[in-house]
Amino acid sequence: MIKRAAILAGALVVVVSAILLLAYDVVKIDFIGFMEIQPAFNPQENPLPVPVNSIPVEGAAYIPGLGAPDNPIEADDVSIERGRVLYEINCAQCHGATGEGNGVIANFLVKKKPANLTVEATQNKSDGTLFLTLSNGVPESMPALNENLTVRDRWDVVNYLRTLVP
Repeated sequence: MIKRAAILAGALVVVVSAILLLAYDVVKIDFIGFMEIQPAFNPQENPLPVPVNSIPVEGAAYIPGLGAPDNPIEADDVSIERGRVLYEINCAQCHGATGEGNGVIANFLVKKKPANLTVEATQNKSDGTLFLTLSNGVPESMPALNENLTVRDRWDVVNYLRTLVP
């Protein structure tokens, strides 16, 4: 009986010693973590393209290849006010409070200055073209806002942009 207790105690000491060696990283064993084997992206790196035939949760905003979409949101007071608030949050820092391209960070943009949204060239663009510009951005100039603003939000901003006149 004493012999069995001694064997059991010895086995227990071996198991506890092994656990302590592993716990205090005396013996390091690399375990495969699932985070290590999945694709990763650095900040500001382009994400993977949208899967083919997928539809956003909030519904299709437009169908690529069929041109600019039509504005489904009526430009009423509610839409214009929502657009104004969203413009002040997401656009005014570059384009300025009046849309003239003179926002607080416009002077720091060296490569390309923000567009003046009050000029005739911008105001003559269709609502769908402005919507696509908001959605997809302008390469190396303006970020895409499709992840920041819902489809309805983007149409409200377009409706507000129509009120910006010099």
